[in-house]
Amino acid sequence: MRLNMAQQKAARHFKGPCMVLAGPGSGKTLTIASRIKCLIKEYKVRPEEILVITFTRAASYEMQQRTKSIMEGAGYPVTFGTFHGVYYGILKWAYGLTSANILTEEEKYQMIRQILDSPDLEMDMDIQDEQDYIRDILSEISRVKNNGIDIHAWKSETCGESFGGVFKMYEAVRKKRRKIDFDDMLVLCLDLFRRRPDILEKWQKRFRFILVDEFQDVNRVQYEVLKLLAFPENNLFVVGDDDQSIYEFRGASPEIMLRFKEQYPDAEQILLDINYRSSSNILNGALRVIEHNHSRYRKKIVTEKESGDCVHVQELKNAGEEGRYVIDEIRKLIKGGIAFSQIAVLYRTNIDARVLAGMMMEEKIPFRMKEYISNIYDHFIARNIKSYFYLILGRRDRRYFFDIMNCPKRYISRESLEKTEGSFEEMRRFYCDKDWMQDRIDQFEWDIQMMEQKTPFAAIRYIRKRIGYDEYLKEYAKSHRMNEEDLFEILSEIEEKAKEFRTIEEWFDYVEQYTMALKMQKEKEKKVQDAVSLMTMHGAKGLEFDAVFMIQSNEGIIPYKKAKMDEEIEEERRMFYVGMTRARQKLVISYIKEKNGKAVEPSRFVSELLVRS
Repeated sequence: MRLNMAQQKAARHFKGPCMVLAGPGSGKTLTIASRIKCLIKEYKVRPEEILVITFTRAASYEMQQRTKSIMEGAGYPVTFGTFHGVYYGILKWAYGLTSANILTEEEKYQMIRQILDSPDLEMDMDIQDEQDYIRDILSEISRVKNNGIDIHAWKSETCGESFGGVFKMYEAVRKKRRKIDFDDMLVLCLDLFRRRPDILEKWQKRFRFILVDEFQDVNRVQYEVLKLLAFPENNLFVVGDDDQSIYEFRGASPEIMLRFKEQYPDAEQILLDINYRSSSNILNGALRVIEHNHSRYRKKIVTEKESGDCVHVQELKNAGEEGRYVIDEIRKLIKGGIAFSQIAVLYRTNIDARVLAGMMMEEKIPFRMKEYISNIYDHFIARNIKSYFYLILGRRDRRYFFDIMNCPKRYISRESLEKTEGSFEEMRRFYCDKDWMQDRIDQFEWDIQMMEQKTPFAAIRYIRKRIGYDEYLKEYAKSHRMNEEDLFEILSEIEEKAKEFRTIEEWFDYVEQYTMALKMQKEKEKKVQDAVSLMTMHGAKGLEFDAVFMIQSNEGIIPYKKAKMDEEIEEERRMFYVGMTRARQKLVISYIKEKNGKAVEPSRFVSELLVRS
């Protein structure tokens, strides 16, 4: 494949720093592979001195294969690897580490679980979803390490002031076991290079030419190691697109790329300005949106493709109507000759796809999900509702009482039920000398009786408003430093779906069928090759499809409700841009007017797309 002028210029760059701004579909993989060829064939650089860093193993393999292809099948000892793989290799050489020294995900979860149970840690929290809570703590630990943040300066959203203690205990246990986690590969490599200039010099001489793909995704620690490794020759060739920097939660920041010229004033800057993927209508629409960002390199990108279909914006009443619309449109595309595998449905978070995924299972539309969709009926809120429903149906397992006796707070002790089969009478006997507790138990039983003839929807309304479950959730969110809107979104979705069923038995049948269908879906995905891709905008990065649907394009969803600061809104806009530029021929953006019974507004990004400046 012939290179265009900009690609040729980038490929023929020899010494010194260079930053290549590579927009979506601009042929960056071909450009990097071509530069490797130029370094070896034209500039006679020893292949052993070339290091190519990517973010994923898949990208590394693709780069390796593309280079081999462009070198006419000849294999050269160029080093290809991910940041973690390369830095781990250096640590392995320096410290003699093996795979046994790396903490598994399960080991990390066990460590945090033990730390949370430690008497040395003063935490008094009723944790309903321990798995999610531990995941959030580990995510914060990762962000602290990747950004090199002083633990005393970090404000935890998960466990407040207790986070410092959790972090220190985690590090102490890890070191005692002589283990490192994924992020330590970066931190320890930086520490090694700073402490041992002799070792640093060895690796500087080994890798004289460094090429970095997806440079917009680097975090501070990765970049600090890169700078040390490239010094003093500074043959640092970085390729990326600041408009596609969407991993702030991992520590990535477009600022690193935006300030590259400050770090390297003599760096050459090249723009790959031709998009080979999208039709001009899709590309121009995406550019109209991203141009509202201020912190970015201004770029003029063109496409050689024809105008194609206009970007279609569709308004729907609710998620159910949106799901039916998308399924109908997919069927039209299939009749028109487009394969299922060339169609993608993108969304901001997995929650936004739950209704559509359920409908696609029912309609037998083959699909696969890049990120696992959690079963809403496994959530602690759904578990609480199930326990109320079981008691309404006359089930008296002690676990159902335990689950909801204090949701909301009734101050009933678990010790009040000793038998496997619980009862309100047993609780009354336990509190025989406390009239005020007798009243609470009487009210508890009365509420259960009051719901016996209600539909599932009416029963949930009763639980929320009359029993006081909404207030309980507000208190729970506050004590756990959670966004109460996230919890109420789960509850409202369960409530909305319950409208479809006349009896609690029917509701339980549906929950069981839905749970089974989710399990079967995972099995199907392993066997079916031709399937629609359902994925988050994060997960879609780097991919492309003939047709793309972007659903739930509403305020509060994209941009996400937690995004308040200007830089957060700009990242959300970059995410929307990434989603749009996955499409080759057809792009459909939909938004809904109502979610879980409440009115919602279309995303501001939809307005930016529709209004020409």
